[in-house]
Amino acid sequence: MTAGLKVVSPGLSSTIQDLGRHGYRDAGVPVSGPLDRVGFTLANALVGNAANAPAVEIRMQGPVLDVLAASVRVALVGGSGGLIVDGEGTVAPGRSVRLQRGIRLRCGALGEVGCAYLAVEGGFAVPLSLGSASTYGRSRIGGLTGDALQPGDVLPVQNDDAVDRPERALAQAFAAMLDAPIRVVLGPQDDHFTDAAIATLLSAVYAISPHADRMGFRLQGPKLDHAKGFNIVSDGIVTGSIQVPGSGEPIVLMADGQTTGGYPKIATVISADVPVLGRRRPGAVVRFTAVTQEAGEAARREQERMVAQWIGNMRDVADTSRIDHAALYSANLVGGVSDGME
Repeated sequence: MTAGLKVVSPGLSSTIQDLGRHGYRDAGVPVSGPLDRVGFTLANALVGNAANAPAVEIRMQGPVLDVLAASVRVALVGGSGGLIVDGEGTVAPGRSVRLQRGIRLRCGALGEVGCAYLAVEGGFAVPLSLGSASTYGRSRIGGLTGDALQPGDVLPVQNDDAVDRPERALAQAFAAMLDAPIRVVLGPQDDHFTDAAIATLLSAVYAISPHADRMGFRLQGPKLDHAKGFNIVSDGIVTGSIQVPGSGEPIVLMADGQTTGGYPKIATVISADVPVLGRRRPGAVVRFTAVTQEAGEAARREQERMVAQWIGNMRDVADTSRIDHAALYSANLVGGVSDGME
C-alpha cells in the first residue's frame, strides 16, 4: 500500500503545486505554481520543508483525506476553518500537527479567502514534469495525472513516518490583505488606451468574475476604452499582465496564464501583489493603484524580507488540545436546526 494521503473527496479544484515550471515560456509552457506564493511558502516552512516542496493548493472548498502512512505532519495556511480532524477537533490554520494512520482530516471553510495550502512534512512524492511538480491542467502535465485531485487518488508522501518533534505555529495570524489595493505598473501598451480608460482603471472598483480560474481573473466593472483598437501583434505575457480584449473588461493573467497574446496590456500587477490578488475569490473587490517599476521591485524585496521574518519567528507549540473553537464555529458544520420531534 502506498504511504500517503487518500482523497476521499477532492474539493472543488485541488491541485499539487510547487513554485513553478521555469525556463519553458519560449515553448509556450506557463510557469504555473501557486496562486499565493507567500501562503504556499509558509505552509511548507511550518512542516520543515524547503520552499519548493510540492503541496496541495486548495481553491474555494477543501478536500477530505485519509492518512495511509504510519504518520504524517501537515499544516494548512489560508482561510479561517483550519483542519478538522475526525474525533480530535480542529487544528487552527497556521500551525502543524502530526496525524496517525487511519485519521481522516477535512479542510474547513476558507471563508472569504479563495485559496489555501496544505503541506506535508517531506513533501509529496510525485514525478517531475519539465523539472516541476506543478499541475498544469490544460496540457495535463505535473501533479499526479496532470489534473485536479480526484476521489480515490493517493498522494504519496516522501516520509512514511513523521519526525517526532514539537509542532510549529506562526507567531501571528496570516494576513490575507483582502482589502488592500493591488499595485500595478502601467504598460507595456498603456498608449493603446484613452486617458479616461487609464483613469478608470486606477479609480474604479472591480469585482472578480465567477469565471475566474488559475489562468486568469476576469474582472467585472467599468469598461476600458481602447484608443488604437484591441488587436496587437502577439507578444509576451507575464503573470500579472492585465489584458483588455474588445469587450473592455480587464483580465489579469495568473499562474497558468498563456505566454503570448494579441490583446493590449494596460498594466501589470507587481510580483509582490500577485499573491495578494491570487488569494481572493470570485465576487471579491479589486482596486488598482499605479506605482513605478522601482517601487514594485522594492515591494518585492520587502515582501521577501517579511516572509523570512515570519519563518524566523515561528514558535514551538504544545500538542495538548487541538480544538480551536473559533475555527470550528466558523466552519458552518450544522445545516439547520431541529425541534427533536422528527
